[in-house]
Amino acid sequence: MYRIGQGFDIHKLTDGRKLILGGIEIKNDKGLLGHSDADALIHSIIDAMFGALALGDIGTHFPDNDEKYKDIDSTILLKEANVLIKEQGYTINNLDNTILAQSPKMKPYIPLITENLAKLLGIEKTQISVKAKTMEELDAVGEKKAIAVHTVVLLKKEN
Repeated sequence: MYRIGQGFDIHKLTDGRKLILGGIEIKNDKGLLGHSDADALIHSIIDAMFGALALGDIGTHFPDNDEKYKDIDSTILLKEANVLIKEQGYTINNLDNTILAQSPKMKPYIPLITENLAKLLGIEKTQISVKAKTMEELDAVGEKKAIAVHTVVLLKKEN
């Protein structure tokens, strides 16, 4: 049996923060604002995983008003989410992500991000797609005020 889920996340860009996507630090003069490290890619993946199994969302499991998640490395949350998926008897079949960022250019980082996600989730790099698009200078992303991510995941029941 297969289950599909979709995720979305957006965070404001701000001074004084590191830009982390997929657990990889990306050279930029601004980072994403959030309670945790604000890794919008990982947050979108987690929401897609939870959504596929009707387990709520990232805020249900890792609330942003809980101090234990303050400035937490989102890779820790992703590993915990993956454990929850496995406890339900599922594994990731494939994962498709689109990062929306006017800048910085994501292309040089995509292989590193893909490799890191594969390692964190215990799956092959060929099961993960990471793409990046600009917003052609439209909306908050296009105006370099935010970065957003869309994710689709297909989970399969383990034998």
